[in-house]
Amino acid sequence: MPPGSAAATLAALKGDSGFCSTRSPVIVKALRLNEQIRISPVRVIDQENNQLGILPTSEALNMARTAGLDLVEVSPTETPPVCRIMDYGKFKYTQKKKQKQSHAAKVDLKEVRLRPKTDDHDRMIKVGHALEFLEKGHKVQFTMLFKGRERFNMEFALGKFKEIIAALGEKGKVIRPPTAEGRRMTMVVVPARSAGASAQG
Repeated sequence: MPPGSAAATLAALKGDSGFCSTRSPVIVKALRLNEQIRISPVRVIDQENNQLGILPTSEALNMARTAGLDLVEVSPTETPPVCRIMDYGKFKYTQKKKQKQSHAAKVDLKEVRLRPKTDDHDRMIKVGHALEFLEKGHKVQFTMLFKGRERFNMEFALGKFKEIIAALGEKGKVIRPPTAEGRRMTMVVVPARSAGASAQG
C-alpha cells in the first residue's frame, strides 16, 4: 500500500467509531472545517467511509451541507488533502467521552516494599501510603523482601501481613493473599469499593 494513496489514508483514518483514529497526529491540532478549507481540489471520504475521489472543495462542501454534516480536513499534509464528511460536533463529543473512559479505566499497580524487620512505626507509615493509593483507586502490591535465613520464617512474615490487612480495615480487599516467591512474599490489595463493584458486575 503506497504512502499517500487513498487506501493508505483511509486505513489511517479508520477507527473503532468510524471516525478518524485518535492515534493520528493530525487530530491533535485543531482541524479546519467547512469554509476554513481553502485548498481545492481535495480527496473526499463520506460519512459511510466511501471514497468519493478527488473533488472540487466547493462540491464536497455542498455534499456535506446537503447531508447536514461538516466537511473536515483530516489529513492536510496529503496531496491533495484528505477531507471527511462527518458530524464534527458528535466526533468531538465521542473523542472526549473516550478520553474520560480511558482515564477512568486506567488503574496503576503501586508497590509498597518492606522487610520482616521493619518496625511498627515504619510499617504503619507504609500502610498509610497504601491507604492513599487505595483512596485514589489504585491496586497495591505489598512486597516483603527477605535476606539470608529470613525466608525460612514464613509464619512470622504471614503474621506481619495479617497486621497490615487489619490496619487497612474496610478500605482494602485482598485479591491475592500473601504468596511466597523465592526471596519475597507478595500480597495484592484493591480498593474495597472496586471489589464490590466487580462482584456486582
